[in-house]
Amino acid sequence: MFSFAGLVELAKADQVKTDQVKSGLVKPGLAKQRLRSINFGQLAALLLLLTIFALILLGPLISLFSKAFMTKGGDWAGLANYTQYFKTPSLTISIGNTIDISLWSTLFSATFGLLFAYALTRTRMVGKLFFKYLALLPIFMPTLIHALALVFLFGKQGIITQLGLDINLYGRTGIIIAETIYTFPQAFLMFSIALEYADGRLYEAADSMGVSPFTQFIKITLPDIKYTAVNVLFVCFTLAFTDFGAPKVIGGSYNVLATDIYKQIVGQFDMNMGAVVGTLLLIPALLSFVVGKVTNSINASTLSSRATNFKIKKCMPRDVAFFIVCIAVSLAFLALTAALLIGALSKYFPYDMSLSLQSFMFDSSTGGINSFSHSLQMAIFTAVSGTVFVFIYAYLVEKSQRFSLLKKIGRLLSALPLALPGMVIGLSFIFFFNNANNPLNIIYGTVLILVLSNVLHYFSVPFLTATGALKKLDSEFECVSESMGVPGYKTLLMVSAPLCLPAILEIFMYFFVNAMVTVSAVVFLYSAQFQIAAIAITHMEEAGNISQAAAMGFLILLINVIVRILYEAAIKIVKAKLARKEITNV
Repeated sequence: MFSFAGLVELAKADQVKTDQVKSGLVKPGLAKQRLRSINFGQLAALLLLLTIFALILLGPLISLFSKAFMTKGGDWAGLANYTQYFKTPSLTISIGNTIDISLWSTLFSATFGLLFAYALTRTRMVGKLFFKYLALLPIFMPTLIHALALVFLFGKQGIITQLGLDINLYGRTGIIIAETIYTFPQAFLMFSIALEYADGRLYEAADSMGVSPFTQFIKITLPDIKYTAVNVLFVCFTLAFTDFGAPKVIGGSYNVLATDIYKQIVGQFDMNMGAVVGTLLLIPALLSFVVGKVTNSINASTLSSRATNFKIKKCMPRDVAFFIVCIAVSLAFLALTAALLIGALSKYFPYDMSLSLQSFMFDSSTGGINSFSHSLQMAIFTAVSGTVFVFIYAYLVEKSQRFSLLKKIGRLLSALPLALPGMVIGLSFIFFFNNANNPLNIIYGTVLILVLSNVLHYFSVPFLTATGALKKLDSEFECVSESMGVPGYKTLLMVSAPLCLPAILEIFMYFFVNAMVTVSAVVFLYSAQFQIAAIAITHMEEAGNISQAAAMGFLILLINVIVRILYEAAIKIVKAKLARKEITNV
């Protein structure tokens, strides 16, 4: 393990070498020559990881696009498949439906996300920590479960429907509600970060001039977060546009693009038309990616060194109003969770509501408890392999002293998965790996292909987390190690990794949770021998076993919450140990 004392010894040894140079015992150009020499081991490692990542990322995408422009017989079709798609009314209607539900869910999630984030960052209301964690609850469940919980509440025999309130859940209304729930946490988190930092001088000046709080919000706060708002709108729109889980459960006859792909591939085995729809799903994702890059480059300014902290003033009416908003959102999420638990514990919902654990005795025909075990295995493999690959990849890209062109390519490749919806990744993996001429065909139908799809799908955020942590480390660590001839892997293992342990734990938790809840990225890739929980839920729902589907969903929620709690505890322990080591070495 890393110790600050060991690092001090490295620094002392480097100082000895410097003294030897000054005294004439060592030639002055020797150290510089060593620093300027090419580190072939580092170069080979960087080239290897870039090649692996480029192969997994670009190979399947090329296969996807080539399939979209080919006939079923493998001949060149040009735009014929696209022409056929847009001439089919039942398919083109899906485009309008997808845009419609995406726009409305984006509007709702962005509005509530902003209000919720403002309440937690700019008011003095009580219970902020409780509300913050409750707002993240939908992240720990597949979107299938959001929709299923809505069925228990507002379905034809739902709890609230039987009380006299029928919202006509199946179709457009239900999808919009489910997608709003799905995209709300992302909007909340992005707005929270933007609202966390503010120059208090602007608000103090506005107060001295008698500007009302509402006018301050319109004239100061909103302009300050306008670029974040644009990003939120595009991110939420893209997530709703490409989601498969919610439309699959409560979409009914209201077709969207994601369910069109599923029907073309699973129902009609029309791979070419599925590839066409897959490329269409890329359009909003690519737009979101480009807009994010542009707004981030424009909004690169930081707070002035003369900025003052924003002081939240007492205002009881404001705090009460936002507390009511938070209570309403939180009650909605708690109601969904409670409905899920009631459905799981009911003997036969909604006809026999007596409590029973029978639903947890899963039917083997739809995956059984083995599917949950498989999901745990896949999530652990994804978290371990993804964390190791991402951190080493980020370390080589961020800390390599040379190879600027390769590092730029590495950063570009790392950003591309943000523009790839899960269904596009799953579809492209079919075309690439399920090819007899591809040597990598041997992993098709195994857990490895599921792990690869998850690592690729969720790569970008962990990469940014790793690079953010690595940038905080002094580059002198690598310079001292290289000048002394210490292998780079030792510096990585003994210095960088221990110092970045909180970020590594966060990356592990991120990969694990998302691997447990993913549906779209693996819906085309799982095998009958290795079925996972999220897919088993779809089969249970299709077979009418909604109580068993709820039980499986509750288990996913439970394990993800446990992992989150363990992560929070581990972070506290690690930070406390690092703080004690800093005090000891001072």
